Amino acid sequence: TALSPRYVLCEVVSEDPRCRQCIEDRAVGLAVRDAIGRVHGDYGLACCSVSFTVKYLNAYTGTVLLRCRKDSYRLLCSALPFVRQLESRNQRYPCFLNTLHVGGTIRTCQKFLIQYNRRQLLMLLQNCTNEEERRCIQKSLLSCSLEEEQSQSGDEEDDDGTE
Repeated sequence: TALSPRYVLCEVVSEDPRCRQCIEDRAVGLAVRDAIGRVHGDYGLACCSVSFTVKYLNAYTGTVLLRCRKDSYRLLCSALPFVRQLESRNQRYPCFLNTLHVGGTIRTCQKFLIQYNRRQLLMLLQNCTNEEERRCIQKSLLSCSLEEEQSQSGDEEDDDGTE
């Protein structure tokens, strides 16, 4: 139905390293609403504002999850390229929002994000200029997934023991 939500997964892209440190969901919401108003006028803003919200924000990674109604997600997505800056604590940070995925549930967006991050890490590994960089990235990867790996190997041992 038109009332069901759509989730738009974006990343904040900025050359200014201070930008990500100061990202707040309120600032992202205001910047997106401002862009919708500039591109689609009062009508578009009213359509998108009905259930628009910033559902998730990770300032460290620059990941943003926006929610809107299904019947207005195209208006929202078409206005996102016009977000040019985020304002926080009376500071303006030039940036843009890169739309990564549009999904019907938060879970589908999470699954997409996991795959997207894996592809990004593989590209990082392929672009390493020396063996030291490669070892550093591999070490970081292993430290991030160590608990998951242990629980998976523990499950396999339990399966082997019962057969």
